[in-house]
Amino acid sequence: MSDAKPVTVLSAMVRPLLEPHLPDGLDVRWFASMEEMQALAPEAEIGWFDANDKAPMVAAVKAATRLKWLNSIYAGLDFLPLDLLAEREVIVTNGAGINATTIAEYVVMLMLTQAKGYAEVVRAQDRKEWLTDSPGKKELAGSRALLLGMGAIGKLVKTRLEAFDVDVVPVRRTAVEGALGPDEWRSQLGEFDWIILAVPATPETEGMIGADELSAMKKDAILVNIARGTVVDQDALVQALQGKDIGGALLDVTTPEPLPADHPLWDLGNAQITMHLSGRAQDRMFQRSAQRFLDNLRSYLAGGEVGPRIDPALGY
Repeated sequence: MSDAKPVTVLSAMVRPLLEPHLPDGLDVRWFASMEEMQALAPEAEIGWFDANDKAPMVAAVKAATRLKWLNSIYAGLDFLPLDLLAEREVIVTNGAGINATTIAEYVVMLMLTQAKGYAEVVRAQDRKEWLTDSPGKKELAGSRALLLGMGAIGKLVKTRLEAFDVDVVPVRRTAVEGALGPDEWRSQLGEFDWIILAVPATPETEGMIGADELSAMKKDAILVNIARGTVVDQDALVQALQGKDIGGALLDVTTPEPLPADHPLWDLGNAQITMHLSGRAQDRMFQRSAQRFLDNLRSYLAGGEVGPRIDPALGY
């Protein structure tokens, strides 16, 4: 590294969490608006360009021609120009694992809500109606779940569901005892009560659940998607739900987001839509992200490793 202080462009939103702990030897520049981020990006060696709107993030990355390390709170960065980052040999660290605990808890909540018909219980309370029977009678115990995706989130989903006596079968790159290989799971879809999607968004996973996969599922099987809306053929899913070809879908993610008000998914009684809130159902996301960035920053300045890194060529 050169003697010049690395220009580090950061959001003013996390300034209170970062500034008191930043090491010496940095040229830190804070942005409080998307316009400021765009103006500062070309000088950045280190950039943390996160925003609610992804378009300014893409623009900032494209403008950051001196960038050596890009950090993000997002786990999925498939919306960024990853080919450009790979070409420029930029180190990219993402938010993998930051939200894993809360998302894993969300999966359990969604599955319990579905099994017990809890949405109907809440509606009955709104109507001040005293139900005399449970609208849902399923138990998680003894059911079987196929888990696609064994990253930080998938691993926590597995342990939490196993605590409820769910038989969780993950899909791994190589088939081993208790797991299926990438060429095996489709032929066994009909054996599972729950199909849980926790895969990264890549060209290989796009549309991995389509009409053929949905038709192979059990009639009462439930699809749980906490990955990306693009991993499911949404038109085929709507058709399967309308025809009651599967038991239902628990969707934290959709295509597009936000889902248009006139989209048929909203009106389907066998679909639950949770507006991509699973990762936000916590109060420590920014604290965890700030601490990870600070730890990585010290290592980066010392010539060490940073993580978790994604391979821009692979997309995860």
